[in-house]
Amino acid sequence: MVTTGLLIAEVNVNTMCELGSGGVSLVSMAKRTLGVAGVQFSCWSYIFIHYALLIAYVARSSDILTNFLGIPLWESATLFSFVFGGICYFGSQRFIGAVNGVLVFGIIISFTSLVVAASGDLHLDALLKANFSAVPMSIPIIALSFVYQNVVPVLCTNLEGNLSKVRTAIVLGTAIPLGLFLVWDGVILGSISTPEMADKIADPLQQLLSTNGVVGPIIQAFSFLAIGTSYIGFVLGLSDFLADFLKLPAGENKPLPYILTLIPPLMLALLDPEIFFKALDFAGTYGVLVLFGIIPAAMAWSDRYSSSSTSIKLPQLVPGGKVTLSLVMGAAGCIILSEILENFMHL
Repeated sequence: MVTTGLLIAEVNVNTMCELGSGGVSLVSMAKRTLGVAGVQFSCWSYIFIHYALLIAYVARSSDILTNFLGIPLWESATLFSFVFGGICYFGSQRFIGAVNGVLVFGIIISFTSLVVAASGDLHLDALLKANFSAVPMSIPIIALSFVYQNVVPVLCTNLEGNLSKVRTAIVLGTAIPLGLFLVWDGVILGSISTPEMADKIADPLQQLLSTNGVVGPIIQAFSFLAIGTSYIGFVLGLSDFLADFLKLPAGENKPLPYILTLIPPLMLALLDPEIFFKALDFAGTYGVLVLFGIIPAAMAWSDRYSSSSTSIKLPQLVPGGKVTLSLVMGAAGCIILSEILENFMHL
C-alpha cells in the first residue's frame, strides 16, 4: 500500500508539471497515462468501492443501534443513514468538520479504553500460532484497512510537489496506523485462549463481546464512532463524484446526488443484514486492489516508459523499474483471480 501510494504521488507530480497546475485528480491522471479505458476502470472502481463500503457501514451500524436501542433493524438503518446523511447534506464544512472532530476524539478515547480493558486477559501463546493458508483471504481486508491513496493528490498539491516531503509524509503517515492496527490485532487475536476455540470462532470480537462485560460496550462504541466518521467521508466523496458525473452545476448542493448515495446502500443493507463482511471483502478485492493496486502501477509504467509521454521525468519514488511494477500488478491480479476462483467454486 505504501508502494502504490508513492506511485500515485509520482504520476501526480509529473501530471502537475505537465499541466502546469495543482489539484490533479485520479481521473485526470488515468486519462493522461492510460486513456479512455483507464478513466472507465478508475471511475467504476471508485463508485464500486464507495457503494460497497457504504453498504457495509449501514449494515454494521444498524446492528449496533438495534442492540443498543432495541428497535427493529430497518429503523436503526434508516435512522443512521438519514442522521449522518443529513449532516453531510445540510451541514456546512465547518459543522461537518466539528462533528468529525468529535467522532475522532471519541475513537481515540474508546480505542485506548479498549486496549487497556482487553489486554488484561491476553493469551500470549495465541499470538505465536499461525494459519498461513488464511493469508490470501486476509489480504483484501488488510488492503482495504490501509486505503489512503485517494488523498495523495491533495497531499501532493499541499506540499507543492516536493517529492522528498511527499515520500516522508506517505511513509510516516502509514506507519502510524500500522502501529495501531498491530496493537488492535494483538489484543483481539490474543483473546483466543485455545486452538479448539480458534477453530470454532469466526470473529474473535464475538468472544470478547460474550465473555467480557466491560469490553463489549467499548467495542460497540469504538465500532460505531469509526463507522460514523468513515461514513461521512465516503458520503461526501461519492456525492461529489456523482454530482460531477451528472454534470450538475458546481457549488450547488443538489439533493439528487445524496439520494443516489444514501438510498441504494440502505436498501441493500436491509435486504441482507449479514452483508457486512461480504461487502468489505468485495470492496477490498474488486475495488481497492484494482483502483489502488493495478492502476497505480499501470499509470507509472505508462508515465515512465511510454514513448508518447512528454512530461519532464522527475526522480522515481519507487525503485526497481519494471520488475517492481510487474510484481505490484501481478500480486494484485493473483489475489483478484484467486478470489474469483474461490467464489466460482462455491457456486
